[in-house]
Amino acid sequence: MTNSKELFNDLVSRITLKEEISEVRAIVSMLLEKKLGLTRSEILTGKEIVAVSPSIFDPFIVQINDHRPIQYILGEAEFYGRIFKVNTSVLIPRPETELLMYEIISKFKDQDSERLRILDIGTGSGCMAVTLAQEIPRAIVHATDISKEAIETAKQNSEALGSSVKFHEHNILDDGVSFGPFDLIVSNPPYISEDEKVVMRKNVLEHEPHLALFAPAKDPLAFYKAIALKSKATLSQGGSLWVEVNEHFGKDVADIFKEQGYNSVRIIKDLNNKDRIVTGRL
Repeated sequence: MTNSKELFNDLVSRITLKEEISEVRAIVSMLLEKKLGLTRSEILTGKEIVAVSPSIFDPFIVQINDHRPIQYILGEAEFYGRIFKVNTSVLIPRPETELLMYEIISKFKDQDSERLRILDIGTGSGCMAVTLAQEIPRAIVHATDISKEAIETAKQNSEALGSSVKFHEHNILDDGVSFGPFDLIVSNPPYISEDEKVVMRKNVLEHEPHLALFAPAKDPLAFYKAIALKSKATLSQGGSLWVEVNEHFGKDVADIFKEQGYNSVRIIKDLNNKDRIVTGRL
């Protein structure tokens, strides 16, 4: 018999990542919750656990110390209170994107959403599309991605969570949006510039899909230009466009929206007071 708190401390001591101790503890908490069903309160109170050898965690510790994200190791990530399957074909959902969901859901959930038609461009794991379908249940939700592997993962998440999202393989840079119309279009496109690679964490740079991370080197705003332009052809009158942005490009993206004729353009800041969302109405 061993104590859950002792096991927790042992695993924390074996992780050699150069991260804040709070981050290391969060990783171990996720590992113990997934593998042993231990909650954080049970770990803190030192719940007794039977027939558990610390050596069973050796393969996980090796991967963690090799900078593999814990979400990929476990095959899942939490987003907006739900568990989504993730793998190296999709980005790990971020808290910043939960803010985007909160802003949209707060605005539209209590409205007459029976006919609300939503499009998620670049869906990845499907976390945004599925969340909107779940939180605004009468809405009709479509989602696109350039990656077949990502779409397959998103479909699995949609089915597992009981959503009826319709998925399309589509490249917004090359192709117009031929389906619709939509009342709301949302996107979290690739927005990291090439010169930011030098300050990125190894667990992101070496494991998450570059296709979903990095904007074109010659034009870091290319996706926003394409989305703003091509959304006009499928947005209904009065429809709105919402995008997550690189903290350095909030004003630039807002200017793109205005140049394309969107009204009521706003920049919304995140909890760290960084530009994170741009929205506008057609």
